[in-house]
Amino acid sequence: MKIALIGATGFTGTAVLNEAVSRGHQVTAIARNTEKITVKNDLITPVQADVNDVAALTEILKGHDAVASSFNAGWTNPDLYADFIKGSEDIQEATKQAGVKRLIVIGGAGSLYIAPGVQLVDTPQFPAEWKEGATAARDYLNILKKETELNWTFISPAINLHPGERTGKFRLGTDNPVFDADQKCEISVEDLAVALVDELEKNQFVRQRFTLGY
Repeated sequence: MKIALIGATGFTGTAVLNEAVSRGHQVTAIARNTEKITVKNDLITPVQADVNDVAALTEILKGHDAVASSFNAGWTNPDLYADFIKGSEDIQEATKQAGVKRLIVIGGAGSLYIAPGVQLVDTPQFPAEWKEGATAARDYLNILKKETELNWTFISPAINLHPGERTGKFRLGTDNPVFDADQKCEISVEDLAVALVDELEKNQFVRQRFTLGY
């Protein structure tokens, strides 16, 4: 498969890059600064791009089988909310203009429902420092749900996403957090990458959101 990976130098993007090439997929690793791409592999083609330049991004995305977005507008960005929404919409538009039908987006856990009608991001205990970014990801999911041309998928990681190891053993869910026997909801970034590439290969959650946890 030929995958265009946006945000290939980030926390999640690097893990996805490693996982995809380990399975023999060709990856166009798209980043603002390609010098930060430390993974070396003949299957990787680094490409510098600004997601807000829709015309240029469209040209880069043409000819790919799928687009995987690990786009992050920057946690310290004062315009994080607006920039995340615009960047995500620009990626969505460029994907359509490029004629690529498959789009998979890594979002956040904030939009998961912990009770009927109650999303995690709206609870009092949700960390204030993550709230703006989580709200942006939640609101973008609502935009994506209206998309009818693309075969999109939105991944919500577990509530606790952390560096760890690749086990390949986890459980999947849809709109509610996946808790273990100790009521913990967690996943390593390496296993998040496994789930993403699994989804690109199996197309189990087309035009849906899914989540995962141990």
